Formats: sequence, structure tokens, C-alpha cells
Amino acid sequence: MFRKINNVVAWLIMLMTIGFIIVLFIDGEDGWQPSLPELPDPNAPMPEKLHPKVAEKKDILIEKAEEKGIKVVITEGLRSKEEQNALYKRGRSQEGNIVTYAEGGESYHNYGLAIDFALRNDKGKVIWNTAYDGNDNGKSDWMEVVSIAKSLGFEWGGDWERFKDYPHLQLDMGYSIRELQMGFRPDILEEKSEEQGGNEG
Repeated sequence: MFRKINNVVAWLIMLMTIGFIIVLFIDGEDGWQPSLPELPDPNAPMPEKLHPKVAEKKDILIEKAEEKGIKVVITEGLRSKEEQNALYKRGRSQEGNIVTYAEGGESYHNYGLAIDFALRNDKGKVIWNTAYDGNDNGKSDWMEVVSIAKSLGFEWGGDWERFKDYPHLQLDMGYSIRELQMGFRPDILEEKSEEQGGNEG
């Protein structure tokens, strides 16, 4: 009796396996298709402008800050590898203070996934004063902007341990710098589901 039951179970498993194979390979064009893993494209072109999602959230950030009486100025968006290398030389082979630890291709700016911001004070001057309270509500305007940015999904460079980059905001879309260097590019419509880290300005 047990042998008959085992035979029935074996037949059921075999039929289910065959059915699954049919669904995978024989089903029509409108049928379910297995999702294949994304592969990098070593020849993927570098972006020529901010990713649409970053651009959209940048505009929302400016609008929400304006509602609080804070004027945000975007001082940097997409940055080419050449521009990144020029910044990297500051404080090293060229005069000035170190402003980044990222060389060309190592910054989210290079992939249209980061912006830098500053504030415009009541005299119309662009400032980087993180203590400034232009709307007189007892709070730092800078940190109010950071709070808005974080609510929109941006990562703030001021949270980094290695190098504090207070004007920097990035939206990595779930991609590490290493993946972007390999040729992965964020889709226009979707972000990767898993979170990735990366903290280079």
C-alpha cells in the first residue's frame, strides 16, 4: 500500500515538473516569462543630464523648502569625469582645500544621481552657512532642507563618517558606485529593490 502511495506521489511530482517546464518554455508570448538577471554593459554611455527621478525630487525639494521660507540654490548636478578629476586635484596637486575623495567615475554626480545645494539669504547672497536661520523659526535652514531631502529618499553627505560633505545629496537608486562603473544604469521608471550603500561625493 505504501509503495502505491509513493508511486502516486512520484507521478504527481513528475507531472508538476513537466507542467512547470511547459510554462517556462512553451507558453505563448503573453504568458509568464522568467525574469533574467540584469547584466552590466561595459559600453554603457555616461549620462548627459540628471536622472529624471533625481531631477524631479530636486524640484520638489526646492518647492517644499520655499514653502518654509527657505531659498535653495542647486550649485551642482551632473558632473563629468573630467570635472570630477579636476575637483579631486584640489588640495593635492593643486592649491585649495580638499573637497572630495572621489576621482572621476567614483562619484554619484558622474552618473546624474547627486546634487549639491546652498542657501540664498535675505540679501540675495548664496551661502553655505549651516547655522543660518533666515525664516526665523529657531531652526537651522540647512538642516530643514536636509530633513526634506531625506524624506524624499536622498542620502545626505553630512551623515558620512569618512568625509562630511554637507552640501551633497544623492539618490543612488539601489546601485553602488562599483556597479555603475561596471556599466549598470538605473532604469528610468524603477529603482532596484535592494538598498546599496556608497558614500563618495
